[in-house]
Amino acid sequence: MPETNDVILDAKKISRALTRVAHEILEHNSGAESLVIIGILRRGADLARRIAATIRELEGVDVPVGLMDISLYRDDVHSKLDQPIVQRTDILFGVVDRNVVIIDDVLFTGRTVRAALDQIIDFGRPRTIQLAVLVDRGHRELPIKADYVGSNIPTAKSDRVKVQVEERDGRDRVTIRRSGKKPPKRKPAAGKKKGGAK
Repeated sequence: MPETNDVILDAKKISRALTRVAHEILEHNSGAESLVIIGILRRGADLARRIAATIRELEGVDVPVGLMDISLYRDDVHSKLDQPIVQRTDILFGVVDRNVVIIDDVLFTGRTVRAALDQIIDFGRPRTIQLAVLVDRGHRELPIKADYVGSNIPTAKSDRVKVQVEERDGRDRVTIRRSGKKPPKRKPAAGKKKGGAK
């Protein structure tokens, strides 16, 4: 089968998904007072700012937002010939005894999230660490599960999922380039997941 490139989420669907995730975060944490939000660079950071803005509109609370570069915490950093291009990590608030919500664009193998967990623990011991993603595409290699999911997208492991955001790419959309292999069957999007990356 030939490769195909399909738009899975357009700007309206992304907006609705992020709004729903913000509502679920507030419901699960009984409001915003204990929350801090940390976005994984690059596009996870853009999504984190949007979710924080929605929470501000809903609750009137400015939730602290941090940015995280996990390059040096990856478990494959020493096995690559090229040195990672390290960006900044800005976490200018305490995480001790706070409910930390990590935001990323796509959850795939789980290795990016594992690296993020290691880095957060270096800043202190939060009350909880929760995970919110715009897209969960499956194929986990580690026992990591998101607490909040914008959209579950069935994929083959060789498919390529691309997230574009207005702040960085000039438009909002999620596309998938299918390799021609049939993706495994998965349940439709169910929103919040229980038993996340804690």
